[in-house]
Amino acid sequence: MNEKKLYDYVDPADAECVRRETEDTLHEFFPGYDGTLFREAFEAVEKLFFGLYPGYRASNTKYHDFEHTCSVVLADARLIYGAMLEGHTFSQKEATRGLLAALFHDVGLIQTEDDTQGTGAKHTVGHEERSIQFMREFLEGRISEESIEDIADCIRCTILAMAPAKIAFRTENMRTLGHILGTADLLAQIADRYYLEKLLLLFQEFQEAKLPGYDTAFDLLSKTRDFYQHVARKRMNNDLGQVDRFMKPYFKKRWGLDADLYETAITANLDYLDGILSGCEGDLDCFLKGLRRGGISVDILS
Repeated sequence: MNEKKLYDYVDPADAECVRRETEDTLHEFFPGYDGTLFREAFEAVEKLFFGLYPGYRASNTKYHDFEHTCSVVLADARLIYGAMLEGHTFSQKEATRGLLAALFHDVGLIQTEDDTQGTGAKHTVGHEERSIQFMREFLEGRISEESIEDIADCIRCTILAMAPAKIAFRTENMRTLGHILGTADLLAQIADRYYLEKLLLLFQEFQEAKLPGYDTAFDLLSKTRDFYQHVARKRMNNDLGQVDRFMKPYFKKRWGLDADLYETAITANLDYLDGILSGCEGDLDCFLKGLRRGGISVDILS
């Protein structure tokens, strides 16, 4: 029997499907929900990634692309939904702020039209503040300054080098929504069906950004399980309030599944990686063959 997998429900590559699922989940809790602002922002960010927004080049970071943004928005919406099922009483405006933060969280990796050197990956360090600046400019006059600051604080929860406890959220609800975004960003990446192949693309971004700690793409892949256990999992458990627990109620209520499909997908990805690493015993060609999925080139490893 073929069990349903994460991408069988909503495919992050289908932006319109992601937007509809996001709005449908809010409609369940807010029957009069007006999604105009979110739809306008979604359309603007989509144009931005594809080079159709005035003053900006198209996104050229192949790991942090629009599909990644959509996958984070989707995971964020699912966690918000699950949290409300578990008794969190977000207002419609608060929930929308959380979703807007997910939508804008990586736009700082996109270059302005006069920034023609290299790719947006060179902005990796500090891109969150660039994202916040774009968000401020887009939302100015549309929502209050306090709301804009709330969104900025949520975006800062995606900075791995920053302890969320140091972010001065105005309210506990917004702190929870910040924790949800920080968690959604991690879950969406590691549960991606082509996560292992996409890590090769991430390595290219790391090289341009001159990030230390990974000399080769093979090095990045071999450290992936440790990253999950000692960085991502630890951060979700200790710093982000274990809000990933809200994913299971989402799947139970929305799809009738007694499972967290993100946890299932992450386990499958890491087990698959372990299998390749142990089966190839340092044989690079063997390792490359094991990663030929999704049409993603693995030539950068050779």
